[in-house]
Amino acid sequence: MSFGDNLMTGGELLVESLRANNVDRAFCVPGESYLAALDALHGAPEIDLVTCRQEGGAAMMADAYGKLTGKPGICFVTRGPGATNASAGVHIAFQDSSPMILFIGQVGREMRDREAFQEIDYRRMFGQMAKWVAEIDDAARVPEYVSRAFHTAVAGRPGPVVLALPEDMLRDKAPSVKIAPAIISEAHPGVCAMKELRDRLKKAKRPIVIVGGGGWNATAVYNVQSFAERNQLPVSAAFRFQSLFDNTHDNYVGDVGIGINPKLAKRVKEADLILAIGPRLGEMTTGGYTLLNIPVPEQDLVHVYPGAEELGRLYKPVQAINAGMPAFARALADMEPILGNWSEQTQKGRAEYLEWSEPTDVPGPVNLGKVVQYLRECMGPGDVMCNGAGNFASWVHRFFRYPGFGSQLAPTSGSMGYGLPAAVSAKRMRPNNIVVAICGDGDVMMTSQEIATAVHHGIAIIAVIVNNGTYGTIRMHQERDYPGHVIATDITNPDFVLFAQSFGAFGERVEKTEEFGKVFERARASGRPALIELMVDKEAITPSATLTGIREAAVSQE
Repeated sequence: MSFGDNLMTGGELLVESLRANNVDRAFCVPGESYLAALDALHGAPEIDLVTCRQEGGAAMMADAYGKLTGKPGICFVTRGPGATNASAGVHIAFQDSSPMILFIGQVGREMRDREAFQEIDYRRMFGQMAKWVAEIDDAARVPEYVSRAFHTAVAGRPGPVVLALPEDMLRDKAPSVKIAPAIISEAHPGVCAMKELRDRLKKAKRPIVIVGGGGWNATAVYNVQSFAERNQLPVSAAFRFQSLFDNTHDNYVGDVGIGINPKLAKRVKEADLILAIGPRLGEMTTGGYTLLNIPVPEQDLVHVYPGAEELGRLYKPVQAINAGMPAFARALADMEPILGNWSEQTQKGRAEYLEWSEPTDVPGPVNLGKVVQYLRECMGPGDVMCNGAGNFASWVHRFFRYPGFGSQLAPTSGSMGYGLPAAVSAKRMRPNNIVVAICGDGDVMMTSQEIATAVHHGIAIIAVIVNNGTYGTIRMHQERDYPGHVIATDITNPDFVLFAQSFGAFGERVEKTEEFGKVFERARASGRPALIELMVDKEAITPSATLTGIREAAVSQE
């Protein structure tokens, strides 16, 4: 039988397109608007369909999948409220440069532009936060649109694509066609560009490398590490991209982000050459755009980025290299070593990092820094540390030493609730590895229902809930800017242990630092999804400051 002799529904053509692109997993909240696609997935048991409890969690799981694999994470949601919930995950994928394809059920074509039940114009809704948004009106064009979606999600700067699927289109029949997997096109650095870069490095007295952004793989990370090692260059990581360089490596000097080591900030400001490989150099990485001047930095900036549109958009580099991370890293691996005199600077930067990443003393019987220290000692390559957003994350980023590519899942967009669903996604992918989500109490309640997803699918994550009874980050900002005017930041939490147990998960509370290790091992041994509640003093608002200290400092300046 030749292609075209067999009629397939739009839903079946969609699933065949997923098959052709080697999709092995999708995340969804089921909806009536895409029942024909779900029916087609029923006939594709090789695609692991993870049923989630809220669309934001599902989209975050798809984002995490994209981060870990480099392939588009696939998410299915229903129209209207489903799509609006999922937008949280799309925004993360956009700002984090994660490949993702969000499929949204849509009202029937004959219903459009009438404000039908749950109708939204998705081109307008997602236009600013997706690389491409489209609606498929003709079942015969499903393979074309899906092929373009896969190519677009991974081309240049990776990111999310949104495709709306009218429910009647999914039921329509069209001839089958030959479908082939997407081919990743990657920009390569030119010979002249690499020679220029080497010449600049030879002249540099105080260079520093900053790695970050999307589009990496394990080989690219290894090649950059090898390059840094041969040339004794100090390497830092952009905000929440710490797994792009082994933190146990002698050339790693810390992360450039929120709560940066002041000595590292000084090192970046005083550098004469910054080699930025992959990061956008956004607000969080640049300390509110203070580490580098706009538009012309004081430091010579060599900016390597997979999307040409980013180069020169904010900062004027002395050299702009439009290249994918794997291709550029391969070129670095082939570069002849430079006889620079940087080893002493790198050793000093390394010593500063090691000192900075040792736990500090904080108020209260539970020291989150020492908890993180315990986790870094028992977690290794292949294990994954996840977090969402909140002040609690500053302990994770400062005291955990990420062992290499794929060991960190964290939202550069600062999206609360990310850690728990990211952990579900990672553990589904790596069932034999330790996957931990450290979550704030305010943070976890954004997506806490995904504990049910973990239990339903038997995904044995370990969630560590940092309970201080407050929206800590906002409370800190209140005390700094409006001292004593506390409003809207105190919260009432459930009994997290009983909450976990009600789902069928392991649950236990920790009230002293020294209890954590034994509780953690019991959680691992349970073989079930687990939640460990840490009772943390709200005064311990950062690793180096207290709420009272912040308030008193603010009052003294009035």
